[in-house]
Amino acid sequence: MSIGIAPPAHVATAAGEAGEPRRARTSSLWTDAWRRLRRNRAAVAAGIFLIAMGAIAAGASFVPGLADPTVQDLRLGATPPSAAHWFGTDELGRDTLARVIHGGRISLLVGLVGTAVSLVIGVTWGAVAGYKGGRIDDFMMRVVDILYSLPYIFLVILLLVFFSRSLVMLFVALGLVQWLTMARIVRGQVLSLKGQNFVEAARALGASDASIVFRHIVPNTLGPVIVYTTLTVPAVILQEAFLSFLGLGVQPPAASWGTLVSDGARVLALFPWLVIFPGAALSLTLLCFNFLGDGLRDALDPRTRKA
Repeated sequence: MSIGIAPPAHVATAAGEAGEPRRARTSSLWTDAWRRLRRNRAAVAAGIFLIAMGAIAAGASFVPGLADPTVQDLRLGATPPSAAHWFGTDELGRDTLARVIHGGRISLLVGLVGTAVSLVIGVTWGAVAGYKGGRIDDFMMRVVDILYSLPYIFLVILLLVFFSRSLVMLFVALGLVQWLTMARIVRGQVLSLKGQNFVEAARALGASDASIVFRHIVPNTLGPVIVYTTLTVPAVILQEAFLSFLGLGVQPPAASWGTLVSDGARVLALFPWLVIFPGAALSLTLLCFNFLGDGLRDALDPRTRKA
């Protein structure tokens, strides 16, 4: 009868390590991106500001004193900022703080919905063009080039003049002119992905072209799409403010930051706070979107990912 002698602990450990492959700790691209984004203080602060602004604008209807921005007090008239009215009042005695918050709701809504419209059109157009290739790709991208050559802001103005100046038409008009760059970005990503092994595997398993494009390829383009989306939202908000300044944007009694700035510009010399506060809210929001977009771009850049 043989007596088995157990090897020393360090020998067993070494044998175990030699016999079994060491499992390296790996993390996904999204985990690494989130970790890098949290280290970017400017992007984090911008994201917090945008979340707070959106929450305040969405919940303003439930806050006493801010629920109705159309309440007038003609006896009060235009008054400078005070303890009773932090942002002052306009010529009709309406609280400027309430108008700025409710105007932010409309401006953010226009920016988000207009960007969503451009996102759907741009991603679909670019993905189909890049995947199909050949003459279809050439034709679709020539359409993009032709639309690029047109002054898009005049197209928006024509759409609003000939159809209607409703909020829905504003969403559609702004979305229809913002998808061109998104289409080019997605097309470039699809061209680099459609020859990858996972696409060939999906095709070998009998997946349809639509399934390959929208279930396998498009999800792998989300990094650049998300970054450009955060930069499209402020562009749409700024265009809406420009149109509202011309009187073609949001129509009374509703008001956006653009209409508030337009109204305040008429009486800038007498009541400067009517321009300062909505202009500051608009500028800070656009600045935060750009900070967040830059932070996401740096976080999602695969070249900065540690191996």
